[in-house]
Amino acid sequence: MALVFDIETVGEAWDALDETTRHNLSWYLHESSRSDEEYEYELKELKEGMGLSPLTGFIVAIGVYDTEREKGAVYYDARGKRSAPHEEDGIKYEMMGEKEMLEQFWKVAAVVSEFVSFNGRGFDAPFLAIRSLVHGVKPSKDLLSNRYLSLQRGCTHVDLMDQLTFYGAARFKKSLHLFCRALGIESPKAGGTTGDDVASLYREGKYIDIARYNAGDLRATAALYSRWRGTFR
Repeated sequence: MALVFDIETVGEAWDALDETTRHNLSWYLHESSRSDEEYEYELKELKEGMGLSPLTGFIVAIGVYDTEREKGAVYYDARGKRSAPHEEDGIKYEMMGEKEMLEQFWKVAAVVSEFVSFNGRGFDAPFLAIRSLVHGVKPSKDLLSNRYLSLQRGCTHVDLMDQLTFYGAARFKKSLHLFCRALGIESPKAGGTTGDDVASLYREGKYIDIARYNAGDLRATAALYSRWRGTFR
């Protein structure tokens, strides 16, 4: 069994941050910007990128997918709302808070020996680790030690971005969408939603849309893993 995992994140509201934190994040813009217009643009980019750091963002969805059973689950935050879990096309959707999501993820991870992600070592796994630290949740597996597959012990983490760019040796532009497009795999981005839309969907209360987008990422990553495994492993 291999477990595909993927997360969606949202940043804290800029205006809700204390002055010291805002200064710590943005002080350099005054020095690096060559005009007021450039400063405003860079500040806007900074605010919109708050969800890329576990220090200024939080997890709103965690998805897992069993590549053998072709079934999975997406745990997602609906700002305290609760309803009974439901299933769509082999994916169970369940509402819970960030701490509960992390506890559930590590519970599932405890019985898994192989994990699969796309850029998981660069984003998802560090984010999961730091947000677990924030909530006092103990991880059950180490998803970050030893980047190279041949050196990994205890469990294996196949980061497909690492594998398909040969640990960064290939310098071409890469993304899950581009690999899916090239290999004829249905991309979750083809429907028009991308990771950049998650924050606005969250603000608009479209929580299930975020969860379904996450499920699309899971299926695409699983299909890409199948192609990699059959060709290169």
